[in-house]
Amino acid sequence: MHYNVIIKEKINAPVEKVWKALTDRNLMKDWFFDIPDFELEEHHQFNFFEPGDGKKFHHHCEILQIVPMHKLKYSWSYPEFSKDKTLVKWELEDDDDGTMLTLTHKGLENFEHLGKDFTFDKFEQGWNEIIGTSLKGFLENELVEK
Repeated sequence: MHYNVIIKEKINAPVEKVWKALTDRNLMKDWFFDIPDFELEEHHQFNFFEPGDGKKFHHHCEILQIVPMHKLKYSWSYPEFSKDKTLVKWELEDDDDGTMLTLTHKGLENFEHLGKDFTFDKFEQGWNEIIGTSLKGFLENELVEK
């Protein structure tokens, strides 16, 4: 069985503004994670930890596809816990005066053996909060220059 989180969210901001928030590491730390080694380049690898001092979960990712203003896809793994990987894909579409964002986190069944912190429900809850609260609030309430 495949476990894929799919989140669709209408954001009242133009595609260019949403793309910049998804791909500019200085903006990402305001709504997503602090990822100092993020570079928007195919095959570039980057790492980050969840916010706070815990540093419990090391995330390792590799950018697999970039279609400017439309799609960003990367692998997502926890190298200290498993060799398995999942895929995260961000897709943007013009939607009248805003942007329809679709996030797909594919392959979560690869992490189910890692325990309660890696369940489908945890990922779905986390992505809903990140997109529906953090990113949406950041883009709709903050001034993000093009």
